[in-house]
Amino acid sequence: MGDAQRRYGDLAADSLGTDGDGPPLVLLHGLTYDRSQWGPTLRALAALDPDRRVLALDLPGHGASPARDSYGGSDVTDVIHEAVTDAGLDRPVMVGHSLGGAMATIYAARYPTRGVVNVDQPLTLGPFGGFLRRNEPVLRSPEYLRVWDSLLDGMGIDKLPPAAQELVRTATTPRQDLLLGYWNDILVTTDEAFTAQRRRELERIRSLGIPYHYVTGREPAPPFRTWLEAVLPDVTIDVLPGGGGHFPHLADPAALARIIAGIGAGSPGAHRP
Repeated sequence: MGDAQRRYGDLAADSLGTDGDGPPLVLLHGLTYDRSQWGPTLRALAALDPDRRVLALDLPGHGASPARDSYGGSDVTDVIHEAVTDAGLDRPVMVGHSLGGAMATIYAARYPTRGVVNVDQPLTLGPFGGFLRRNEPVLRSPEYLRVWDSLLDGMGIDKLPPAAQELVRTATTPRQDLLLGYWNDILVTTDEAFTAQRRRELERIRSLGIPYHYVTGREPAPPFRTWLEAVLPDVTIDVLPGGGGHFPHLADPAALARIIAGIGAGSPGAHRP
């Protein structure tokens, strides 16, 4: 699988493989991270399908991609689509971890897509919204990293293999502007309005017949699973055997690669113009 590092649209990227028979893949990382976190998954994919076209992007403000004035979901997915278009990809399978899973979902509701793989990004806020709003004064202060560090403590990083732990702890830039920018929709929106927006996106995905996989390393919380299956009855929920807390793609990249490699072939990928 040959690769090239370059920029598509406004985003830094690794472009791998060729335009073969399988649908192209677009990989979106989580908040504060960059495209390097997909390294283990890319190596596993190369063993399964060495010619598959893959575009691993640095989200706006992350890695080598420039910062922006707005990190709202619609704005970011517009930038992602510019990169997808510039790369010449036709109806890709969108794969996203954490924040990237939310962006992949928003993207599929707005742009031509052949499948979505959401890696451990619950689409309802649960206690998280209240936590962020209570801590907004700290987030806006010089002590903002206290909030980020408290979240990291619950992500199960210590359960990952040593190399994966190192990647999570070092290839990250938890800047204040990124946290406030990407979390702004949560800070200014009620839980009900936030969930209603995610519901509309999933209903759009359902109406288009786009395959949707929710991938996690642990059983989803029952309320979220019930909600997700009610909104998206054909959803596939994959619990990877490797665990890995919030990073199942690093705990078991081969399992995730098998899921990704099997999605999108033969699906209609219909979408509005």
